[in-house]
Amino acid sequence: MKMIPLQRLTPEVFAPYGDVIEATGEPSYQINNGNADRYHALATVTHDAQGSAIISIVNSRKQPTPHTVTVVERHPLGSQAFIPRDKTPFVIVVAEAGERVRSDQLRAFISNGEQGINYHAGTWHGLLLTPFADMSFICVDRDGAGNNCEEWHFDEVDQVLLDIPPLD
Repeated sequence: MKMIPLQRLTPEVFAPYGDVIEATGEPSYQINNGNADRYHALATVTHDAQGSAIISIVNSRKQPTPHTVTVVERHPLGSQAFIPRDKTPFVIVVAEAGERVRSDQLRAFISNGEQGINYHAGTWHGLLLTPFADMSFICVDRDGAGNNCEEWHFDEVDQVLLDIPPLD
């Protein structure tokens, strides 16, 4: 079985797939009479004319490791963001947008526990992967008419193994 390494999640290496959402560096500006710092427009929510942007909460259960990637999905009609409510790292598996996806195109990233991600419309991505603990996420994505979730199932010989080390 093929293996892919985990890379540290940074805005630069994740750019082909989407946006990293994190409050680092200087805030964009202060709000609420100077009592709050705003990190403005960290990602752009996109959707087609038939949909609207929605906000949901997703609770994910801890998953065993090592993890085998058997399926990926994409959302062709809009972006999809996951912002952790916990300070626990999670794993992100992605491949660039396209009609088809091959397992050798997959890349894997590990968040620092405070980073969220926003997949660009059409980006192939693994299912939510929380190998260290049960986690809760704010999810921002598209709702509306049309099929906005397409899955790709890998044949057994094309499945990818993620050997996820324990947290230090």
